[in-house]
Amino acid sequence: MSERIAPTRTPAFEARLKKRYAAERRFKALGLGAIMFSVAVLVFLLGTMALNGLGGFQRVEMDVPIDFTQAGIAADPATMQQPGAIQSLEAQGLRDVVQFFAQQELGEEAAAELGAQAWRDVGAAIIADPAILREQVTFSLPASADLASGYQGEGSQDMRALAQRLDAEGRIAKNFDPGFLSRSDATNPQQVGIWGALKGSMLTMLVTLLLAFPIGVLAALYLEEYAPKNRWTDMIELSINNLAAVPSIIFGLLGLAVFLTLFPNLRSAPVIGGMTLALMTMPVIVIAGRNAIKAVPPSIRDGALAIGASPVQVVFHHVLPLALPGILTGTIIGMARALGETAPLLMIGMRAFVATPPDGFTSPATVLPMQIFLWSDEIDRGFVERTSAAIIVLLLFLLVMNGLAIYLRNKFEKTW
Repeated sequence: MSERIAPTRTPAFEARLKKRYAAERRFKALGLGAIMFSVAVLVFLLGTMALNGLGGFQRVEMDVPIDFTQAGIAADPATMQQPGAIQSLEAQGLRDVVQFFAQQELGEEAAAELGAQAWRDVGAAIIADPAILREQVTFSLPASADLASGYQGEGSQDMRALAQRLDAEGRIAKNFDPGFLSRSDATNPQQVGIWGALKGSMLTMLVTLLLAFPIGVLAALYLEEYAPKNRWTDMIELSINNLAAVPSIIFGLLGLAVFLTLFPNLRSAPVIGGMTLALMTMPVIVIAGRNAIKAVPPSIRDGALAIGASPVQVVFHHVLPLALPGILTGTIIGMARALGETAPLLMIGMRAFVATPPDGFTSPATVLPMQIFLWSDEIDRGFVERTSAAIIVLLLFLLVMNGLAIYLRNKFEKTW
């Protein structure tokens, strides 16, 4: 048995080996540095949004005690749940009652800076619990936008002085505003909310998913499993690949030219926005679906055919379930892109001022990215904080949507 002779390491070989190891260490360091830099940028972005957005979930409020035993307002609990309850309270002078007690408690100057819609908060409390009409209750009511700016050290000198006086007396504070999540758009930063835009985003994304996902998956199945390999199929594949790289505003122009021509009365409706975004999302789903279907081993198909399955059963009982995780990954990417789009929706009129949440898929609506775009154009500091808060809600909405998709992907994922 011959002995194994170890290779002789010459100085040149040692130098090349040392150089190769050094290059490998540099590559690892660069990779680690890139990851750390990405994490630092992400932390900075999220930290900045959190710091700026925390104020957006709050609003400046003044404490106003109201003695309803002297107000002369009557409310039947049975009628308080009817649609016209708030108008009934207004007709009984609730607006004047709130203003009277505000002047009595805060003074005429401070009462004049009470929010114009503050009485509606009192009315909502009465509708929720008519028993308070027999009590004396202290409400935290929104201040005007000018007084809110003064409370934060901005605005005119008179507003800053008034805010300082009220703050010293303990009559004004910046409190958490739960109504920000339940109100819609308004011209006053103290009264705005995101529910209208959030509901519009949900309806638009639902239409997008219901259109883009089944059509995209079926198109991918046909092109990969059934379509003949010829010049026309190659042209279709090339067109789909090009559509995935087309700027999003082009799809907005297409939606304006086609969908609004066919349905002119549905301008800014979620169904039109969803159809427009579905056109943009579909190529991404088709490409991801084809790659996922192609990744299924041929042995799966051969084994299914060998035990007597028909070609259709092979595709829908074996290939599609195994490719579904990859298809869902492409869907996540496409839907995440669609959720943050504003350019296509600008073209179909979804930048409209919508003060009430949409009732359905055909009602006028806006979406969260568009709401953020509109608020960011305002110069009032209150809108700046509301913009950051809306961005946080948008990120949370995106995380929830992606988390659900990842859960479904992991649930259907199989190994072979």
